[in-house]
Amino acid sequence: MQRMRTLGVMTGLVLTLTVGAAHSETTATDSRSAARAAVARGLDWLQQNQATNGSWSKPVFPALTGLPLWAIAAAGDSNRQVMADRAVAYLLTCVRTNGGIYQEIPGIKGGGMPNYNTAICMTALHATGRKDLVPAILEARAFVGSSQHLGDDVYNGGFGYDRSTGRAYTDLDNTTFALEAMRRTQDVEDLRPTSQKRVDVNWTAALAYVSKLQNTPTNSSNQDAGGFIYNPDDAKAGVATNAEGKVYLRSFGSITYAGLLSMIYANVAREDPRVTSAVDFAARHWTLEENPGMGTQGLFFYYNVMARALAVSKFEAIPRKHGGAPIAWREELIRKLVALQRPDGSWGNPNNRFWENDPVLVTSYALLALEFATELTK
Repeated sequence: MQRMRTLGVMTGLVLTLTVGAAHSETTATDSRSAARAAVARGLDWLQQNQATNGSWSKPVFPALTGLPLWAIAAAGDSNRQVMADRAVAYLLTCVRTNGGIYQEIPGIKGGGMPNYNTAICMTALHATGRKDLVPAILEARAFVGSSQHLGDDVYNGGFGYDRSTGRAYTDLDNTTFALEAMRRTQDVEDLRPTSQKRVDVNWTAALAYVSKLQNTPTNSSNQDAGGFIYNPDDAKAGVATNAEGKVYLRSFGSITYAGLLSMIYANVAREDPRVTSAVDFAARHWTLEENPGMGTQGLFFYYNVMARALAVSKFEAIPRKHGGAPIAWREELIRKLVALQRPDGSWGNPNNRFWENDPVLVTSYALLALEFATELTK
């Protein structure tokens, strides 16, 4: 009799686990189907709002065309080829003689944010897989590679907006986009003519810069440890005082995922304490209602860089250091973005900090986040 009860309990447990696994698989399948439908609606909106010259939003900032192009390429929808080709044609008109992809803006030295624009645009061009774009990508790599700041100061190893300003300045946002662009396009170096010197960045210096921007238990507090700051001087999320009475810059969500992504591109192992502490910060501050530490400022960039960082670092779930169920970030992020999509297929953020009331920028962020979350792009 006891044996029959034991067998019954074991059978019930097996059935429960089996049903639970099946439900989890069904939920994941359903969320990915919803994501694909949302991506299609978002691409429809981009198609309806593309300018006749192939650009979107503010043509003087080609990154605002590069981001939609990257999202279109990642979707892998052959029906969108004409839209993609028109965007490529516009970006090629923005290629400068120095290899950068940006527009000259009168009154702004070096044009508008040349490093930022070039990094995003070369990533987008590479994502199309078009072989005829290799020469432009190679020139852009040379431009971005030469934009790394290498000097005897706190900015050493990072990237800023414009190398021609002559002032020492770098930040983690620009650095992440630059490192991502260089890592994603590194395969084209094998196609560089033998008469040219191969191009890369100083990854050792870059990693040292990124690591320096991570708060630790010794220089901050338990609240901020593991998270990242924007740059050594900019208190975007405010300041706090640690146990020793020292004032420090507070960590925030989007820039912490940027730090994680930069470390992964710099070939830091997932088991490295810097990575695990960043992921622990993400778990402790997990939310999709705001950009932790910044409220609704940069909310969609937060969604975007979160998806890129966790997908590239191959975290299928965010582990909780002190117990509790791991966070199924893919399904939760997909559900949130699907719920936030407007009826016309776009996304928007009423908070315009970091240009996020621009529906082209925010829609591109959301599309890429969905594509990384559903593994449409790697």
